Amino acid sequence: MIRAALAAGALTAAGLVLAARRGLLLTTVDGTSMEPALSSGDRILVRRTRRVRRGQVALLRPPGRPSTTLLLKRAVAVPGDHVPGGWADPDVARIGGAPVPPRTLVVLGDNRPASWDSRHYGYVPRHRVVGVMLCRLSGH
Repeated sequence: MIRAALAAGALTAAGLVLAARRGLLLTTVDGTSMEPALSSGDRILVRRTRRVRRGQVALLRPPGRPSTTLLLKRAVAVPGDHVPGGWADPDVARIGGAPVPPRTLVVLGDNRPASWDSRHYGYVPRHRVVGVMLCRLSGH
């Protein structure tokens, strides 16, 4: 029984090392901005990439914040998409009615009243993207 537990622990550690080498990141959701899709305490697996498709949940470093701050937001527009006028309230960044510039995206939290997103800080440069969510591993 002890050997089985030690072997399982070694496999888990080996799996984490392999995951790190393959560009995967395990993180925990903190906050309500992505509810109901993701809740605080959910653990998610993120693939490190800067390529984000419309509809994917992206892990990013928001503009104007310390590099240690990471946010999870849904990509709602990608380069070449047209952001419709009146797309969001409030549109503090005033990006409604404009096409999304190259190498940027527009992101929103699923829980709009609790989310700080592109409505407030505008386009997200692609270099600020850490990766995209692959799956939720656990939740409440």
